[in-house]
Amino acid sequence: IDSEVKKFHEREISDEYVYLFFDGLTLKVRYNGKVHKKKVLIGYGIKKSGQREIIDYALAKGESGIAWASFVNNLWMRGLKGKNLELITTDGNPGLLDGLDLVYGSKCKQRCWAHKLRNVANKCPKRLQGVIVEEARKIYKAESKPQGRRQFKHFKAVWNAVVPDAVKCIENNLEELLYFFDCPYELWKKLRTTNVMERTFREVRRRIRTISSFTNVESCDRII
Repeated sequence: IDSEVKKFHEREISDEYVYLFFDGLTLKVRYNGKVHKKKVLIGYGIKKSGQREIIDYALAKGESGIAWASFVNNLWMRGLKGKNLELITTDGNPGLLDGLDLVYGSKCKQRCWAHKLRNVANKCPKRLQGVIVEEARKIYKAESKPQGRRQFKHFKAVWNAVVPDAVKCIENNLEELLYFFDCPYELWKKLRTTNVMERTFREVRRRIRTISSFTNVESCDRII
């Protein structure tokens, strides 16, 4: 199926996508006699019609700005100019954001709330993690962007003296966390995280569960 894989990676991409999601998946690949961790950089999109699909993926050594810029630029060169693009959702990886800024610099980049809340929890004592994360969720559950900002102010007033680092974690990216409010209400839940990609990730993991590591890069590419 190598020829089909090659066609997929080289096909022309339509510029119909309104929303894009980017994330990475870690897999193990054997080469040069050793097992190495490889990142699968993945682009996912939702078209005007509502159709959702993996646009493309690429194997890389890591999630550096150069790796992501190369991947995103390849999508652009193949037709994904972003003329209809309204929002890009990411996990906040610095390399990814740098790459996106080079190609889609004028587009809003929504920070994934699922990743952000995990970061918030890591900055809290274990006994407080549950209650603080639940309070932080009220920010994105607000009925509007202004209400979301007000909810953050309340969150900060209550918790800043107790867990200042957790509060700062949200405050540093507050506007990027609230971009989804500018989109249609019925899409808020899908656009505020990269969870829409998790179903595909689970399918990949299920199929490779019995493989401790891929024998080579080409094998990994074929399976994915």
